[in-house]
Amino acid sequence: MNTNSNAYTIVYTSIIVILSAAILALASQALKPRQDANIKADTISQMMTAAQFNTEGLSNDAMINLYKGAIKESFIIDNKGSKVSEMDKAASEIFSTSKLKAQNSILKRGKADQMKLPVYVFNKDGKDITVIPVYGAGLWGPIWGYLALEPDMKTLAGAFFNHESETPGLGAKIKDDPSFRARFVGKSIDLNAKPAFEIVKGGEGNKSNAIDAITGATMTSRGVGAAIADWLDLYKAYLTKAEE
Repeated sequence: MNTNSNAYTIVYTSIIVILSAAILALASQALKPRQDANIKADTISQMMTAAQFNTEGLSNDAMINLYKGAIKESFIIDNKGSKVSEMDKAASEIFSTSKLKAQNSILKRGKADQMKLPVYVFNKDGKDITVIPVYGAGLWGPIWGYLALEPDMKTLAGAFFNHESETPGLGAKIKDDPSFRARFVGKSIDLNAKPAFEIVKGGEGNKSNAIDAITGATMTSRGVGAAIADWLDLYKAYLTKAEE
């Protein structure tokens, strides 16, 4: 074949493209178990950080072992507060962020009665600490996180938040600034109020169910506040039953 012809160029290019695609596909399949393990360990780290466990520097295996040693119950409820299924503790089954995103889409379509909501109960220093997720929209993309509740089911033991693309040094502080997370500790939720918890620009005043917003990150703070309010409303029936 004439190597200077158009036909040779087309054939050669097609072969390179096909080989590259095949190599990338094989690499993706080979790396998928490791990627899944990283995502699972990171999700567990987020919820256990909210519950005030020390997860810093742990390997994936160490994170899983910490989870297995601390988890007491993990199950799925509906928005009426009824348990619909158990999660497999032995397999460290969790509700991934992608599943939270899917459930949030159901919520936005006005189908809250079709949602499935995860609940995690950890044994922390002899106390039952309940962890529930929240999910919503920040300034530039999705935000999500976890709220940890003391045994009275209304006092916050801690919180953790994450994001896809909030502004570094501003909105990204929801994850990067430990002092923001610390504002939640000792605060309470008020299921009889609307919203049950607030993030307030200019200071929370004397409110026990509010914290001050991040300076310079009004939209991200609003997004976190809305996510908390929306998802606490979904968990209201369960938390009310548990409190009683």
